[in-house]
Amino acid sequence: MDKLFGTNGVRGVFSEDFTLEFVHDLVLAISTYFKEGRILVGYDGRDSSVVVSKLVCSTLNYAGLDCHLAGLIPTPCLEFATKALGYNGGIMITASHNPPEYNGIKPVASDGVEVSREDEKVIEDIFFKKNWKHNSSTWGSTKNDDRAVQTYLDGIKSQVDVSKIKSRKLKVVLDLGNGAQSVTAIKLCEQLECEIITINREIDGSFSGRGPEPTPYNLQELSSAVVKNNANLGIAFDGDGDRSIFCDNKGMLLSGDKSALLLSNYLLKKNPNSKVVTCMNSGNSIDEIVTQTNSTVIRTKVGSIEVSRKMITENALLGFEENGGFMFGKHNHVRDGGMTLALLLELLASSNKSMSEELATLPPSFTTKDKISCKKEDADKIISKLLAEFPSADTTDGIKIIFDKKNWVMVRPSGTEPIIRIYAESDSEKNLETLMKEYTQKIKSFLDR
Repeated sequence: MDKLFGTNGVRGVFSEDFTLEFVHDLVLAISTYFKEGRILVGYDGRDSSVVVSKLVCSTLNYAGLDCHLAGLIPTPCLEFATKALGYNGGIMITASHNPPEYNGIKPVASDGVEVSREDEKVIEDIFFKKNWKHNSSTWGSTKNDDRAVQTYLDGIKSQVDVSKIKSRKLKVVLDLGNGAQSVTAIKLCEQLECEIITINREIDGSFSGRGPEPTPYNLQELSSAVVKNNANLGIAFDGDGDRSIFCDNKGMLLSGDKSALLLSNYLLKKNPNSKVVTCMNSGNSIDEIVTQTNSTVIRTKVGSIEVSRKMITENALLGFEENGGFMFGKHNHVRDGGMTLALLLELLASSNKSMSEELATLPPSFTTKDKISCKKEDADKIISKLLAEFPSADTTDGIKIIFDKKNWVMVRPSGTEPIIRIYAESDSEKNLETLMKEYTQKIKSFLDR
């Protein structure tokens, strides 16, 4: 094994492959990469996160680095506070949307963005060669830092028209998913004088309400609550609060692509001649949106780090993933569920239309995705078989089979779980269903052989 990092950080099943010994060695490697402190440490609500945070802080101190503990906060809060409060780096303890038995670590650079793929390789090289700091002559210290939450909320509010949002008294349903956004999203809505209805509010390491990943299959309670309470919108967060799935005023759940189109259309009109970065598995309707404002789209491999780091080099205004990760460059070049919520509240406060009416003005977009349990070696075989059938397909990231501009299928192994993901876009709901069914069956037939 010569690789630790997946699509997003280092993750594993706590006490199995993500052991305390492994965490200790990994943090020694990260400490050596950082060279010096202060390092800000935060964690999500998983049952193992508190003990992991104690080990992370003590290992940083053993390596001679000072660290400050921000406590239980969302990932984008840790990232923004790392930048805004002048830390040399950050470490977020989270496994994001993975099942409860998982945990993980995301190292964050001083610019508030997860370290680059190149820097991940540096950390991996230090780890596998055990070329890390030993027995520092001066041990570091650990202190608490309770500034992160309000620093983060103030940062979000500085990017939107607060008085306009307050004047509308918008009604919002928050499905907090028993996750870390319970710490910040409620306060954000209160400070924006919204009326709030909450679901799955209690932080719970087992994510007993609906699980840590918001999907169309587990958000029916959110949809019903929006309709029942005549709310302006609903929003569901993932376990560490960096991704958000929206529900319009009629209870319709939006894909990440659809909410990104809505926000991009609004923000690009305010900021023409801008750049938008998104992944290869996002739909093509964004290409129609950008042409209206003389803006451009740049595509990357799948993964928030790929998008974030490309946003920085391109000085892009916006970035997004199809999974509900939306990035606003003026705030921070990372996906941020809280910032995304505030932007959509501003959009609605600035409009005389409801959210469903705003969505009706967008170009049609029909995208979907699914996943199949699959070992890494089987995923490689599936992609090889598809490539043999479609030799001209794009293999930049998994395999993307493009039939025409509006019809394609993409298959890639997950970088965080033993599954293979299937993405598709088509020119109608019916054709999308047919396309997805055909390729799901094809992949399952490969696995059965």
